[in-house]
Amino acid sequence: MAAEPQPQLSEAQIAVHWREEDYYRPSAKFVAQANAGDPAIIERFGEEHFPECFREYADLLTWDTYWHTTLDTSRPPFWKWFVGGRLNACYNCVDRHLATSRNKAAFIWVPEPEDQDTRTITYQELYRRVNEFAALLRGFGGVDTGDRVTFHLPMVPELPVSMLACARLGVIHSEVFGGFSGTACGDRIADSGSRVLVTMDGYYRGGTLVDHKAKADEAVAAARKLGQEVDKVLVWRRHPGQYASKSPMVEGRDFFVDEILADYRGHSVEPVSMPAEAPLFLMYTSGTTGRPKGCQHSTGGYLAYVAGTSKYYQDIHPEDTYWCAADIGWITGHSYIVYGPLLLGTTSVLYEGVPTYPDAGRCWRIAERLGVNIFHTAPTTIRMLRKVGPHEPSNYDYHLKHMTTVGEPIEPEVWRWYHDEVGKGEAAVVDTWWMTETGGFLGSTLPALQPMKPGSCGPGVLGIYPVIYDEDDNVVEAGSGKAGNICIRNPWPGVLQTVWGQPDRFVDIYYRRYCKDQDSTDWRDWPFLCGDGAVQAADGYFRILGRIDDVINVAGHRLGTKELESATLTVAEVAEAAAVPVMDELRGRAVEMYVALNPGLAPGPEIEQKVAAAIEREIGKIARPRNVWIVPDMPKTRSGKIMRRVIAGISNFADVGDVTTLANPEIVDDIRHHVQSAKLARGDAPRELSPQEVQEIRDFGKAE
Repeated sequence: MAAEPQPQLSEAQIAVHWREEDYYRPSAKFVAQANAGDPAIIERFGEEHFPECFREYADLLTWDTYWHTTLDTSRPPFWKWFVGGRLNACYNCVDRHLATSRNKAAFIWVPEPEDQDTRTITYQELYRRVNEFAALLRGFGGVDTGDRVTFHLPMVPELPVSMLACARLGVIHSEVFGGFSGTACGDRIADSGSRVLVTMDGYYRGGTLVDHKAKADEAVAAARKLGQEVDKVLVWRRHPGQYASKSPMVEGRDFFVDEILADYRGHSVEPVSMPAEAPLFLMYTSGTTGRPKGCQHSTGGYLAYVAGTSKYYQDIHPEDTYWCAADIGWITGHSYIVYGPLLLGTTSVLYEGVPTYPDAGRCWRIAERLGVNIFHTAPTTIRMLRKVGPHEPSNYDYHLKHMTTVGEPIEPEVWRWYHDEVGKGEAAVVDTWWMTETGGFLGSTLPALQPMKPGSCGPGVLGIYPVIYDEDDNVVEAGSGKAGNICIRNPWPGVLQTVWGQPDRFVDIYYRRYCKDQDSTDWRDWPFLCGDGAVQAADGYFRILGRIDDVINVAGHRLGTKELESATLTVAEVAEAAAVPVMDELRGRAVEMYVALNPGLAPGPEIEQKVAAAIEREIGKIARPRNVWIVPDMPKTRSGKIMRRVIAGISNFADVGDVTTLANPEIVDDIRHHVQSAKLARGDAPRELSPQEVQEIRDFGKAE
């Protein structure tokens, strides 16, 4: 009997099976104190007021010279914001608060070891430390306005100090996530043309003092191979006067910052007044192939955008104690640990280590002890905390008014745990959608004015006008149940200016696909392609389905990995889930699910059956997984991201690629033995993969 023909769906007809959730509304207490409590703010940022509406954000800053043109569109898509204006980022974050708040905490730094002292850094102390390090960079480091300096630093106060010192000088900083390898750091040094590397000898992670300086030697060697020489490596010491690394200091190249600083004690540096469009920093995206992609962010536009979104969406007030439990090595940390909160003069918590070290109550002890009232983290961390300590929050007397989730779509089941358990039903939750390239939030609910809906980020944020296009450039209407490629129709102040040194790549990646007229200087002809699939409900709320490439095409049905994983997480026993494709001669691709269970539960066929039934129930028979693999843990990066390409390789008997940078590389062989042995026993023998299939597996789950 011939197989029934399967429908071939276009991008405009991606099957979306997620049901709409009920609304949650913020408390009257939250609404009464909210920065964005006046509904008129939504009208003020309506399209008819664009681009002048963003003056409201820019007026949160202190300008040396006011701008004459809010948005210059003369050379699209290389937009210029607040042209003619001049300011200094460091002055705005530090100096201007001294008159009223010099003795107020700017940062409260919590070391990972609980027996080490928490350190409070006032705005006055931050001012002193930034000035001294700026003087060192200019005098000893030999850097000047417009130069680039690369950091490879962990979550220590020296990182924001280094960032702000560069900003004071008009030097472009480029922080490489501390968990990245030395080679990855070297690639970014070469791309940016940095001559100075700022690093640290060691830091605590999972109870161990990690040797970090060794990566500096790898970075310098990797940069040299690419033609870039590093003149100086400046090494902060985790414990001043003690060296935590076994890597020898290279004479004439490597210097301990605490020793050199002795020559710059008490020095002050006048902040350099920079044009609004001058680059402030480079942020290299993770997961790229080939040449790194350095997202270049401006000074005036970026600062205005993070100040405005921090005020209205994070609801940050100067008197709040705010904790973003992300890493400054990512854009979230730049925008919403360093620049946004400091611009608003608030107190931020910095935490060095693992959120579950030494146990699942660590975050909530910190929140209780420091009086944290705003908490900001990623779904990855939320799922981890839910897995290892589902009832831990109730053991601690902290009270949050506001919580953020950021970095990837959050499953409704996990959202509800976050709201009910972590927020104790008291906190407003904003589920934010954005990316490295955008500088700040693109989609979210205004926490006092728009109700929350689990699984949906909400509408476009103030001054952002999203649209969903199909593959034929048609608009996908709200409420149609169809998904497509989400784009932003307009420029905004936080958007990247270009890809460092690669302007053509910038245009190709973000604007070429849906550009209506390449000769036009009208911003309406240049939609920004975000690279995510999305669906818009009838109420205007967007549900982000994941990266455009993070779909599994089963017999013509394009199934989002996030919806598969969300369905799996409705099973009470499941703590984490990852969906991957398996090559299938009949259906093209099939789905396999990897799940990790809540503590204390034993794997068994009944849980596998529950997962398959949940997916069939939530999505449909077409999505029923070929196999459900229960594993002790997922292969993860240092930042907690599940490496789906690794398990996709295992499922397809393919090369899993480099696993040395994983936080738990030992788990890979365990999973491989378990999965592949079971497949062979079932007669599910591997077949030879085509080069295209091999590349698909390597790229799975990896955004451009």
